[in-house]
Amino acid sequence: MNLMMYIKNFIMIISNIMMILSMILSKKSFMDREKCSPFECGFDPKSFARIPFSLHFFLITVIFLIFDVEIALIFPIIPLFKMTNFMIWIKISFFFLIILLMGLYHEWNQNMLNWTN
Repeated sequence: MNLMMYIKNFIMIISNIMMILSMILSKKSFMDREKCSPFECGFDPKSFARIPFSLHFFLITVIFLIFDVEIALIFPIIPLFKMTNFMIWIKISFFFLIILLMGLYHEWNQNMLNWTN
């Protein structure tokens, strides 16, 4: 029992020494303040908020988010295969993929996928 207490104290002392050494030896300075500031979409958080940006870039971002959410919704369909009938699984998967392809076709039809516009 006494040995365990010495080991715990030793580990605590070593971890505290390492944290103090890392704070002392780190090269952070006042000049690195910009690196530590929050970074969101390339905008400086301390500047004027009404900076113009590319609408096409915004549309591509929205398309990515929509497809990312749809892919996340596809994952629960995979375990559904083991729990349900094969034909029900095929119908659900086919219906979901049709909706996904209709959205892709609509975006293609609206020329949202062309970066050169």
